[in-house]
Amino acid sequence: MLCTIGDLLEDVVVWLRADPIRGTDTPARIFRRRGGSAANVAALATSAGGRARFIGQVGNDPVGARLVAELDRGGVDARVSCSGRTGTIVVLVDAKGERTMLTDRGASTQLAVAPADALEGVRVLHVPAYSLTVDPLANAAHQLIGEAVDRGIPVTMDASSVTELRDFGPTEFLALVAHIEPAVLFCNRAESKLLGLDLRSPAPGAGRTIVKAGARPTLVIEADGKTLSVPVPPVEHMVDTTGAGDAFAAGYLLAMLAGQGAETAVHAAHLLASRVLRVPGASLSGAS
Repeated sequence: MLCTIGDLLEDVVVWLRADPIRGTDTPARIFRRRGGSAANVAALATSAGGRARFIGQVGNDPVGARLVAELDRGGVDARVSCSGRTGTIVVLVDAKGERTMLTDRGASTQLAVAPADALEGVRVLHVPAYSLTVDPLANAAHQLIGEAVDRGIPVTMDASSVTELRDFGPTEFLALVAHIEPAVLFCNRAESKLLGLDLRSPAPGAGRTIVKAGARPTLVIEADGKTLSVPVPPVEHMVDTTGAGDAFAAGYLLAMLAGQGAETAVHAAHLLASRVLRVPGASLSGAS
C-alpha cells in the first residue's frame, strides 16, 4: 500500500475563454474538484487500480465532509482529522492548458499528529514538499517519516512548487532531502533549476532524482550518477495540466511497488499523467 500525508482541498478549476482576464464579466467554465497534492496522489493511485491511504486534515464543514466522502468512494483509506475550515485552491487554466493557482490551504496545514496506525500495511510513504514547509503539518510529517525509516519503509518526496521552495528556501529544502534520504525525489525542470541541480548528479541524499520537463524527455538520475532519458509520448486533446505531476508520481510509485525498474515506472507515470491532462482537475473522469 502507498501512503501519503498532506493536503486535501477543494479545487475550483476555471477554464478561461478570454486571455487575459478582463476587468468585467469573463466567460469561463468552472468545475469543483478534489485537490491537494497528497490527496491527489492517493486518489489517482486507487483510480489506477492500486491501494492507497491518505493522512491529513480538513475543516469541520460540508466541503470537508464531501471531499473525505469522495476519497472513501474512490477506495482511498482516508484517515482524516476534521477541524477548522477546509482550504480552497482557485485554478485558472488558460487556452493552452497551463494553470495559475490561487491557494488558501486552510485546515490542511493544521494536522498536528498522524494516527498511530498510519503505516500499518504500508510499503512506501510519499511526502510532497507542501507537507514539510509549515507547522504543525511539517512536524506531523517528520514524525511519520521517522517512523517509516525505523520500519524500513521507503520514503519518496516531491519538490511540488517553485513558489513553495522559494519561500521555504532552496538550501533549506536540499538539507531536508539530505537528511531524509528519500528513495526518489520528483521535481520538474523549473524546480530542479531553483534547487541548483545540474542534471548530471542526483539531489544530495536522494537514491534517485526524477526531473520532468513537460513534453520533453524525463530524466532519471541515479545515486551513482548514471542517467536515463525517457521520451514522453505525445498527448492529444490536452486541456488542463492540473494534477499531472501528482498523476506522474502515482503512476511511478504503483509501478515501483510492483517491482518495475526505473524506465518501466516512468513509462507508467507518463501514461497516467496523460490521462489527467485530458480532463479538468486532478482526476481521471471527464468534464461535466
